[in-house]
Formats: sequence, structure tokens, C-alpha cells
Amino acid sequence: ALLPPIPLYRRLLRAHRHKLSPEKRVLGDEYVKAEFRRHKDVENPLFIVGFLKEWQLYAQAVEGETWRDGKLEEGKLEMMSDQQIGQLYELMRAIRRGDVDPGGETEGG
Repeated sequence: ALLPPIPLYRRLLRAHRHKLSPEKRVLGDEYVKAEFRRHKDVENPLFIVGFLKEWQLYAQAVEGETWRDGKLEEGKLEMMSDQQIGQLYELMRAIRRGDVDPGGETEGG
């Protein structure tokens, strides 16, 4: 069963607190907060279910620490918009460089 948005949001932040290094936690927390903020007014039920499902899978991966070896499925990448692919690329660059400022912005972002 899918968790409602607020309990899922709390679960994600809690998983970050317990399972991620301080640097990755800052990046992860800011990304989660921004994504939930960006999607708070979505009304399409199919999109909402997909959004919650993917974040719940991510929470399970972080809690089980399987995210470290995880790879993005090709089918998911093909379903992403150009904007989403750009965000994913910027996130990857920020993680590799570790260039997150205290405000949660990545360099160039």
C-alpha cells in the first residue's frame, strides 16, 4: 500500500538522517523537499500514484542500503521529459562533485 504524501515525506527525511553521510543527506533532503514542493498542487491521480510509488521505492532502497548499487532502469529514463533528464544529470554532477551549499542549491543550479 502506498503511504500518503506527508508520512512518506517524513519517512524519506528519516531514512536520509539514519542512512546517508552528512553531505549526501543535505543533497538528498533538499532534493526531496524541492520535489514535494514542486508537485504539491498536482491533481492528476495517475501522476500522484506514480510519484508516491517511486518515492516509496526510493525510501525502501535507502533504508535497505540497496541504493548504493542501484541503476536507473532504461524504461524509466525513456519515460522522462527533457527537463527531468536535465535535473537527473545535474543531480548526478552534484553528487560526484559534492558541491552543495548550505541552502541546498547545487553549483550552477
